[in-house]
Amino acid sequence: MIELFSDPAVWAGLLTLVVLEIVLGIDNLIFIAILAEKLPPHQRDRARVIGLSLALVMRLGLLSVISWMVTLTRPLFSLGPLSFSGRDLILLSGGLFLLFKATSELHERLEGAEHQVATNPVYAGFWLVVAQIVVLDAVFSLDAVITAVGMVGDLPVMMAAVVISIGVMLLAAKPLTRFVNAHPTVVVLCLSFLLMIGLSLVAEGFGFHLPKGYLYAAIGFSILIELLNQLARRNQARQQALRPLRERTAESVLRLLGGGRRLQAASTSAGDAQAPADAPAFAPEERHMVSGVLSLAERTARSIMTPRSDVSWIDLEESPDAVRERLLGSPHSLLPVCRGSLDQVVGVGRATELLATLVAQGRIDEQGAHMRVPLYLPESASVTHTIDVLRKAKGQLVLVNDEYGLLKGLLTPFDVLEAIAGEFPDEDELPEIERLEAGAWRVAGTADIHQLERMLETEGLVSDDDSYTSLAGYLLSRLGRMPSTGEVLIHDGWQMQVLDVDGQRIRAVRIEPAADETRAHAPSA
Repeated sequence: MIELFSDPAVWAGLLTLVVLEIVLGIDNLIFIAILAEKLPPHQRDRARVIGLSLALVMRLGLLSVISWMVTLTRPLFSLGPLSFSGRDLILLSGGLFLLFKATSELHERLEGAEHQVATNPVYAGFWLVVAQIVVLDAVFSLDAVITAVGMVGDLPVMMAAVVISIGVMLLAAKPLTRFVNAHPTVVVLCLSFLLMIGLSLVAEGFGFHLPKGYLYAAIGFSILIELLNQLARRNQARQQALRPLRERTAESVLRLLGGGRRLQAASTSAGDAQAPADAPAFAPEERHMVSGVLSLAERTARSIMTPRSDVSWIDLEESPDAVRERLLGSPHSLLPVCRGSLDQVVGVGRATELLATLVAQGRIDEQGAHMRVPLYLPESASVTHTIDVLRKAKGQLVLVNDEYGLLKGLLTPFDVLEAIAGEFPDEDELPEIERLEAGAWRVAGTADIHQLERMLETEGLVSDDDSYTSLAGYLLSRLGRMPSTGEVLIHDGWQMQVLDVDGQRIRAVRIEPAADETRAHAPSA
């Protein structure tokens, strides 16, 4: 016995056989767990231990019988040049059984079939369940016993492997089941080992001896490769975990929605009008709204505010008639009230209350009850923080300042809605993005660059450092100067042609798919 276990090949065979026995016993554990569910909760662990212990005794007996039967080497009959003994017949039947078992299991796993477990609220008798566990283990242990006979030629080594595997199942049944279920490639690998062992048994049954060292080397090499594969997956998962969860979730959701697909400008012929098989299930407007929500956390108050140049405000230094005309002509319900300039805000008032005060008193009193204290927010504040401030403001607008205290714009809940769903022009405004014809748009220089990027389904328009928030800012950043009328810039297959420049402002740009000859001569961004 000591000489037997001093052989390194025996230890290699024992270790390999223990691993195979454990993996092959996972199905036993699953079905035993199903049977144990028929018992009250406090009896389940006891039934599992007693059932597996009795199954161990029966498995050792079955192993001894089969190991004795394979010593029957006297020829029983011949077929041509081949003669068959009792040992050959056992090896042939065992090898064919392993080939059938491994092939059927591989087919089931590759097809993705799942076992449906039905729960039964009526509890069964304790010893009836234990008997079922023993019989079930006897049926499912045939592949494990035949595998042991095919792997190792020494009965003590086979018995040691069976005892160790059963002991591991008793001590670590739940962790083992979780590990194998979480790593399905391990099961597939072990089933491929069964195919190798079954083939070797069939070969030996026909009189062709295959050295066990070849099997050990192939199995050991495969286990090493699988170990490296598992380490690579673990490192990949660890690297993915370093990225913010919100960013990974946003990319996954947009990928599911079909985001990131470029709009195709070329018209399709009547024969090609059929929608592609991988067309997204969501309409472009729905994808744009989801993208707007997922990108809010990355944006600042500066990127969604109404800029200073578009702010409607009341100047207390103007005449009452001019103030009255401004109030009547404004489509906004809340207005900043200033003295002389937008940088001298004295309060925020509701247009109806300001107009009523002006009619009743002939002027607007900056100390009156109709005047609200202005709320300020830095332009670098995140949109999520801005939403919280707007929620607490109870319907009041928020003024946005830069680091020097100069007013840069204002924010209302309506601006947040536009950042998600796109522009909602006021009565005195024209749409910033206007479709001209199929594949072409007239875009205002003040258009939100985030909204434009989503509409074109492209990347690279939005500033990484939030240095600009509009299309005009993007053009100025890429060109480094004020463009002239008619100048063209190419970005990711889109042609941007400046239509209107007013002094130091880019008022309008035409965007359409770039032709090949235009790409060759125009500067690219």
